[in-house]
Amino acid sequence: MKRIKISPRSEWQKKVEEVGLIYHTPEGKTYWDESVYYEFTSPEIDLIESATNELQEMCLNAGQQIIDKNRFDELHIPRIVVPLIQRAWDEEPPAIYGRFDLAFDGTNLKLLEYNADTPTALLEASVVQWFWLQELFPTEDQFNSIHEKLLAKWQELKSYLKGDVLYLTSVDDFEDIMTVTYMQDLAEQAGIKTLSLLIDQIGWHPERKCFTDLDEHEIVSIFKLYPWEWLVHEKFGPDLIEVHDKMQWIEPIWKMLWSNKGILPILWELYPNHPYLLEAYFGEPRQMKEYAKKPLLSREGANIEVHTVNGTPLATGGDYGEEGYIFQALAPIPNIEGNYPVLGSWVIDGVSAGMGIRESVQLVTDNLSRFVPHLFRH
Repeated sequence: MKRIKISPRSEWQKKVEEVGLIYHTPEGKTYWDESVYYEFTSPEIDLIESATNELQEMCLNAGQQIIDKNRFDELHIPRIVVPLIQRAWDEEPPAIYGRFDLAFDGTNLKLLEYNADTPTALLEASVVQWFWLQELFPTEDQFNSIHEKLLAKWQELKSYLKGDVLYLTSVDDFEDIMTVTYMQDLAEQAGIKTLSLLIDQIGWHPERKCFTDLDEHEIVSIFKLYPWEWLVHEKFGPDLIEVHDKMQWIEPIWKMLWSNKGILPILWELYPNHPYLLEAYFGEPRQMKEYAKKPLLSREGANIEVHTVNGTPLATGGDYGEEGYIFQALAPIPNIEGNYPVLGSWVIDGVSAGMGIRESVQLVTDNLSRFVPHLFRH
């Protein structure tokens, strides 16, 4: 694995906008960064792919453990949604995607967390870096079959979806809207009729007992880029619980098991000293001297404390933590000229599909991190 400096393409802003990336320089800060790229070897890519598939299998076993041993309280999952999760887990409704965040130094690979419910940085990994590769390195390869696998999954779902229209929703945020727009485009390519709307444009019809769009049409199938742990605590949470089983939810509610950092100590318990796992515990760091303290539900690197033998060199702000914490050993994220890369390894329809890389100037990847393209040589 090498980090290589390069001159950005002329008019790169226009080029990435043409393939849908409109938030390349939010508030004047670089997000899409093609002044560098990462180069991998074929064996390194093979390792990342096989590790991703193995981690996916391990998470299936960990999810089964939570359900079989009734460990929902450890993840602070509200009891009222437990029957919905149990039913959805057993019935296996469609689940499209997730993103493992991995630390990788060229040799050692470790799971940091699993963004299994509402992962973003999708368009960048699937489309934008692919066009970058085609223009600059057309004879090289990239670990990236994300677009093809997503399209195939939507094609498979066409006959499965309930109702005539697939609704797609998110909050009014550039990145979320672009992710939803990309998913909507894929669904349309698969022959599915779609309609997108913001989460606060969804209504509840008390007489008909259903969620509705702005024209009061019933919403039956919905792709929601909005976390389940937020949905169930909204004022319409009780209504959602009442009608949940009549609707088609993508991602399904059982993803609450994986998008919660409580999955990390459960994985360590099931697979102690596994080469792809970092030591992790509920409640306390135990014997660990260097570790990260992470809220069960934090997003974008919020409320994380990094503890080293020299003290606490890094603590991020945010609104999480009331739900409890886990303690995870520090990852071997390489420091390359002051940059810390984290691999976002995509899982589409349960299978490893490609990756995107985000770089930070600190150990914690947050929403100011930069997306950097990659390639690999055979």
